[in-house]
Amino acid sequence: MTNWTVYLSGEIHSDWRSDIEEAAKAHDLPVTFTGPVTIHEDSDDAGAVILGEPESNFWRDHMGAKVNAIRTRKLIEDADIVVVRFGEKYRQWNAAFDAGYAAALGKSLIVQHPPEVTHALKEVDGAAMATCETPAQVARILAYVISGKLER
Repeated sequence: MTNWTVYLSGEIHSDWRSDIEEAAKAHDLPVTFTGPVTIHEDSDDAGAVILGEPESNFWRDHMGAKVNAIRTRKLIEDADIVVVRFGEKYRQWNAAFDAGYAAALGKSLIVQHPPEVTHALKEVDGAAMATCETPAQVARILAYVISGKLER
């Protein structure tokens, strides 16, 4: 069976990634999961710590975003499937960017978010191959598309 690479993008304040990874293990799926740096402070500080503290917060964020984009772009480009989760508490502008980048590359895109933000994400949902409300639904889609077996 072919090994699949799944990039897990989006919200970093809950354990949704581990829910999907555990479900994949339970189904014995040949899948490798990748994703962004999920330690918020490291992601924010990467540019300044590596390149030196700039004079303003604008340039600090700019440097950090570019350093992080090296990882993000490579892993999205290498992914077979990109899953983008939008959480309830924070606005994930970077997740929307990741979804657009994945769609532009023609990647199979699965979007997951609560129903309350459906209207705000209608364009993102429109680019997705599937839109879900829970990590369990994402896991079931992965199990089906990777194994070819539908669990009822």
